[in-house]
This record gives sequence, structure tokens and C-alpha cells, in this order.
Amino acid sequence: MTATTSIHGMWSTRLAFILAASGSAVGLGNIWRFPYTAGEYGGGAFVLVYVLCVALIGLPIMMAEIMLGRRGRRSPINTMRELARAEGRSPAWQLLGWLGILSGFLILSFYSVIAGWTMAYVFRAASGMFTGIDATASEDLFAALVGDAERLLAWHTIFMVLVVLVVARGVAGGLEKAVRVLMPALLVLLIVMVGYGMQTGSFDAAVAYLFAPDFGEFRGKAGEAILNAMGQAFFSLSLGMGAIMIYGSYLKRDSSIAQNTMLVAGLDTLVAILAGLAIFPIVFANGLAPDSGPGLIFQTLPIAFGEMTAGALFGMLFFVLLLFAAWTSAISLLEPLVAWLVENLNLSRVRASILGGLSVWLLGIACLLSLNLWSDVKIFDKGFLDLFDYLTANILLPLGGILIAVFAGWLLSRSSSVDELQMGEGLGFRIWWILIRYLAPIAVGVVMLNAVGLFELFEIG
Repeated sequence: MTATTSIHGMWSTRLAFILAASGSAVGLGNIWRFPYTAGEYGGGAFVLVYVLCVALIGLPIMMAEIMLGRRGRRSPINTMRELARAEGRSPAWQLLGWLGILSGFLILSFYSVIAGWTMAYVFRAASGMFTGIDATASEDLFAALVGDAERLLAWHTIFMVLVVLVVARGVAGGLEKAVRVLMPALLVLLIVMVGYGMQTGSFDAAVAYLFAPDFGEFRGKAGEAILNAMGQAFFSLSLGMGAIMIYGSYLKRDSSIAQNTMLVAGLDTLVAILAGLAIFPIVFANGLAPDSGPGLIFQTLPIAFGEMTAGALFGMLFFVLLLFAAWTSAISLLEPLVAWLVENLNLSRVRASILGGLSVWLLGIACLLSLNLWSDVKIFDKGFLDLFDYLTANILLPLGGILIAVFAGWLLSRSSSVDELQMGEGLGFRIWWILIRYLAPIAVGVVMLNAVGLFELFEIG
């Protein structure tokens, strides 16, 4: 049943796919969450566990998602419907595709708002607004932005227009051209920032913070650290939201899924490590708290840039870097929805992109208003932005990952997997077969149960 090409277009080269999939995986979370989480749980000890989790959980599920996408050659919904039909399975499996598109839709609605903060900070840094500010002034600066609904709407609108402009141009003319520019630019900016960090005098401290194994610290929080490593390994690869599946549908038949997956995972991890080496020398050199979490980007780092020589320039470069990471992720979140609109409503790609982007933009307005004018509107004690974040990160994405593993490992025939992965039935395939059937779904299920608090409810761990 395998089609040789997608009606939406194809990646022209293997490199184009690797850059696109890496761009989808590399996002705002890579730039701040991985580094401070590593430091919190024993530095190098956590990094070792994280890399192991990527190999045993992230890679098998990513291979499965790409495999399903390439075998179906359609949007995630239609891919899962056709694969289920071909394998004699229930048509209800198309709900996995709906789950992915819903996840991407909800994530992009608030991701665009946060990307808007990044755009605003590019100009704030360039204009010298960080010069001489202290912690209180930095907090006030961020609070003023978040509390200004009109300004947030403007940045949210600009970012969504940028995303729609790329997606509307198609696979070759839009997505591929964008990632061929944005991903190398992102890596160059990261290397420049790492180079600057090496001049601060605190580079050794940053290296030790990230990589010197502190097994005493790790053992004290071993269960918590392993759960965080498993969660980070799954979420950092952009799994379960349809993006990797649709990108896989544009991959040429003769391109190795296993090799491409390893390269994407490696590049994603490299970016996270480089981000830590860029951020923490600056943090330590200025005596700031390295475990500031989300506030590290918009409240802690501006203080450091305000004290640095050429801080306005490097602050601007840093937030441009963040913007590029957000942009490459955002186009992959919109693409599955646009592909489905083209296939099912017979829309042109431009009209589908505008319709999809407009829908996301409207939902994003609710997210940005939940930070200010609608701050009293709560659903399950959460505003819209926090609710969508919680639902996607803790329920929808892990559930999608589990279902991908179950379908690929238990319902797709072994012969279909062998045919699509093109690995033969040697040791590599057998290892993947065991991991996707047993370890990966169980591990993601544990992450999901931990995230929604069931372990605490039953006092497990």
C-alpha cells in the first residue's frame, strides 16, 4: 500500500529532513529546561541518564512515528486510517492522528504567545533596556509585557503571520527553505554565544555544573531524576504531536529511518548542551541563580546582559536564537493540520494555511488574555495558557507516544515494519522491536502517571 511520494511534496535531500525534524524538536524548552534540570539533578549524572533515556525511549518512538508517516504518506489522521485499514485494524486508530493534530493545535496557540515574548525581548535587548537593571526592575519589565494585552496580541499576530508565510509555500518552497536557513543560523548563534561565555571567566564553573557527575546529589533524588530524564527525553524530540509523523511522510523511500533518527536526536541533544554552555557562564559570572527555571530566560538573563560588555548586542543575539528555535518548531506544529485541510476539504495550500493559522491565532488570544484581562477566568483552577500547557504536556503527548508505540509494536505487522525500516531482521531491528513493544510504552506511561500526580495520590515513590 506504500505510496512513493506525498501529494504535499517531498524533502529534496536527507539533510533537508534532518534539519526539519531537528528544527521541530529544538524549541524553547531545549534552551532553558535541559540545562537547569541537569544541574538540579547531579549534572553529568543526569546527562548520562538522559542520554540513555533518549536511546531507549526517544529513539524507538521517533523511529516508529517516522515509519508510520512514511508508510502512510498522508496527514496523521488519514495515515492512521489507511494503515489501520491495510493491517485489518479498527478504523478508530485514526483517533491517534486526531490526538496529534489536537496536541499541536493547542501547543501552538500558547507557544505563539511565548514566542511573542521572545520577539519583544529581541528589541528590548537591542535598545539597551537591560542596561543597569536589577532583579526588581527585570521582574517589573516582564510583568509589564505580560500585563499588556494589546502588545501581546501584536507580537502573537506577527509570529503567527511568520509561521503561516512559511507553511503556505509548501514543503520544498517553504518548510525546506526555512529550515535550511534557520537551523544553521541557530547553530552559528549558539556557537557565538558559547564563545562569548568562554570569555566571562566562569566557563569552567558552567562545565562543572552541567557535566561533573555528582552521584551523591543524584542518589538523593534518583527516582525523581530518572522520571525527569525520561520525560525530557520524550518531550525534547517533539514526539506524539503529529509533527514528526507528517515530516516522515515527506521522506524519500531510500533514506534510512534509523540513521536519520539518530542524527536528529544527536543534533537535538547537542543544541541543549550548547545552550547550557552559552547560558550558565553568563549566569555564574554575574552571581545569579542557575536554577531559576522558566524565569531564567525573561527575568534572570536580562540582568546579566545589562551588566555585560556589549550586553545589548549579545542579548539581542540570544533572543534572536530563541526566536529561530520557536519558529522552526511552530511551522512543524501547523503543518499536520494544514495537510489534513488540503486532503479533506480540497483547499489550496495557501487557503489551508490561512485557515489553520487563523484558528490557532484566535485560540491564542484566549491564552494571552488569560495572563491579564481574563486572569480571573479559571478552568480546573487554571487559566487557558496553563490549562493547554498542562493538558498537552501531561496527558495528550504521552498518550500519543504510548499509542504510537502500541500500534507500531503490536498492530502493524512485523513484515510491514521490516519493509519500511529497511534494516532487515538483524540485531538492530530486534532491539528496536523489543524496545517499541515493551520498554518505550511502559516508560512513557510511567512518565504520564507521574506527571498527573497518581504516584503522589497513591504514595508511590
